[in-house]
Amino acid sequence: MTSDNVVFIGPSLSLAEASSYLDARFLPPAEQGSVFRVVRAAKPRAIVLIDGIFAKVPAVRHKEILWALSRRVPVYGAASIGALRAAELAPFGMRGHGLIYRWYRATPLADDDEVAVAMTPPEVGAQALSDALVNIRRTLQRAAAAGIISIEVRRALEAVARSLHFTRRTYSGVFDEARTILPASWQPQIEAVACWAADHAVDQKKADASALLRWLSDQVDLPPVETSALEQFRMTEAWGADLDASGLYSVDPLQP
Repeated sequence: MTSDNVVFIGPSLSLAEASSYLDARFLPPAEQGSVFRVVRAAKPRAIVLIDGIFAKVPAVRHKEILWALSRRVPVYGAASIGALRAAELAPFGMRGHGLIYRWYRATPLADDDEVAVAMTPPEVGAQALSDALVNIRRTLQRAAAAGIISIEVRRALEAVARSLHFTRRTYSGVFDEARTILPASWQPQIEAVACWAADHAVDQKKADASALLRWLSDQVDLPPVETSALEQFRMTEAWGADLDASGLYSVDPLQP
């Protein structure tokens, strides 16, 4: 029996806005075991991976996504860890959506922390406490295109943003750091872009997440999962260790 869409979401898009785009069961950001549990509980029409948790707990594993695909459950990704996992697993049937996904596909050595943000615990809404590097860089690119800053200053500000730990990466933090380390001759441009960004900041993660949910809402029939390489899912030591760590080893992962 196939149930509704399942969406793992957090700081990339508010629950209120997400639910206005797609009829789905919305769950907190995914972690290790989240995808496995959803498929075992009730086979969804589709799984949408947008946000995930890492560092404090193990991140959602590639293997459990592959397992879901082998069970013919479509898995889509966008915006955050969903875009990253979709880029990594596109050859095996996971489908990505949006600019960030396409950028990760075209940039194999891109840093994972491009999409990382600090956030509140899921119990209180998983709200963002910092700004994603990918959003900051898109904002700076747009500012340069608008003539607010030069290409040279844009690149310098991107380097400043990249140098900050993702938990400290905010627009105010980037501009404060830039004021202390960049040449005095660039200060007028720094002030100009700081003012401009307050009203023109780009939220590419939100845009990609919204676009994927809107696209799914328009699909009467989803394309079938292409999993020719996964017709027979193989148990491995790593997969068994993941299940054991998640407290899921009591179920048989090889059974549909």
